[in-house]
Amino acid sequence: MTDIDWIARAQARSFEVYNVIGGERGPAGGAARIDKFAARNGALLYTFGEGARDDVDRAVMAAKTAFDDGRWSRKSVHERKTVLTKLADLIEAHAEDFALNESMDVGKPITAALNGDVPMAAGVLREAAAAADKLHGASAVDGGIHSYQLRKPIGVVGAIVGWNYPLLLACQKVGPALIMGNSLVLKPSEFTSLSACRLAELALEAGVPEGVFNVVNGAGAIVGDAIARHPDVRVLSFTGSSATGRRLQVAAGQSNMKRLVLECGGKSPYLIFDDYPGDLDALADDIIRDTAYRNQGAVCVSSTRLLLQDGMRQRLLPKLLERTQAIEPGDPLLPDTTFGAIMNEQHMDKVLGYVASGLEDGAQLLCGGERILRDTGGYYLSPAIFDHVKPSQRIAREETFGPLVSLFTFRTEEEAIALANDSEYGLAAYAATGDANRMHRLARDLEAGHIILIGSLEAAPGGVVFGIEPAKQSGMGVEGGVAGLVPYTACAHVMTLFNG
Repeated sequence: MTDIDWIARAQARSFEVYNVIGGERGPAGGAARIDKFAARNGALLYTFGEGARDDVDRAVMAAKTAFDDGRWSRKSVHERKTVLTKLADLIEAHAEDFALNESMDVGKPITAALNGDVPMAAGVLREAAAAADKLHGASAVDGGIHSYQLRKPIGVVGAIVGWNYPLLLACQKVGPALIMGNSLVLKPSEFTSLSACRLAELALEAGVPEGVFNVVNGAGAIVGDAIARHPDVRVLSFTGSSATGRRLQVAAGQSNMKRLVLECGGKSPYLIFDDYPGDLDALADDIIRDTAYRNQGAVCVSSTRLLLQDGMRQRLLPKLLERTQAIEPGDPLLPDTTFGAIMNEQHMDKVLGYVASGLEDGAQLLCGGERILRDTGGYYLSPAIFDHVKPSQRIAREETFGPLVSLFTFRTEEEAIALANDSEYGLAAYAATGDANRMHRLARDLEAGHIILIGSLEAAPGGVVFGIEPAKQSGMGVEGGVAGLVPYTACAHVMTLFNG
């Protein structure tokens, strides 16, 4: 990969956003235009229509027609697995194109996109395909009656995804929806729209029939709202902010009470106890590189609240500051860049607004929090750490979705749990401790759907994913694993009466 001149490749490429409806490529409708400027240099990357409700109506009609005639819904699980696996193969075959899309759209380092986003996207399709024949219903025979649960495709699935991992989030919707036999109408974020339309074209190449997988681009207030309110959409799966998630709940209730799967915001705590026995340098790397600032902080499970026990503060804080101050944001298209640009100017200003609010509320800015590399025209921020943060302050309560971390200190386990749970969010939580009994207490008491308890960072990578269900205002429904397929099915109780 180091031999590729990504800047030259981007300059030679024409970036375009389009709809894919009923297997046909076409422009996004709407009178107004949406302009996308590249995160790395502020140059116009592409422009497309704001979308129209007619686009959604045509896409839903195509999806419903495809579902009703059984061209996909009546295929066997084995046939659908074969097609989804081929789609995963095609994603990997076009990895460089997808990586360039993700880097240009989001501002993430090209190395991270190529070695992280793309293989993860292909992986979630394979995981959904592998899980499909493991979703079993109950069955029993009592006298002359055979009762069983039958899980069937449910119909048209609407999906709306966020901007931070466009390809991966799309595949997280495509995988479970399609493997269970449904048809899909997908709306990518209007801020990062490149990869979804290309994914739909490759799905056709892989063998997904026309009309089964449709992509409609446009503004959330137009296209997203139309999907959420459409009476022929049976399931709505969403990844994005909690504020939007609440609006979608209203839209679903006002339309046809469609089923909702919502993965919304997060404000994840990372609790570090004095008794953690592991290498503190490795722990600092995990906090800074892997959880707090990954993807420029634009990750719903980012550990934006660091809770340090009194005795750990002096030992760990200098290492955290050293690593944060050593981060050098740079051009996402340079292979050596590890920390890229912010997705657009509006979001950069939003994060800077949180920095300003932290200072106004009396928190102490230890480092970062400034716009840098202005001469590039791009949107670059230095990662920030705030100390002496109070739980009532905005930076402690709201999802900043950027490279901004708030520090807290605690004395007892009970105080740490209370601090960690003092949030409207409940998506993820992290804790480092050497006490196995404490781990079990934290698993019981932390209000989060995904809990990572670290006694050592030397464990082999991997782990079985059973499905994650957000807590509180971080959403509802399960994503991942066999359980994550359930919302995309209709379950019928069947009773067969016979003489025996």
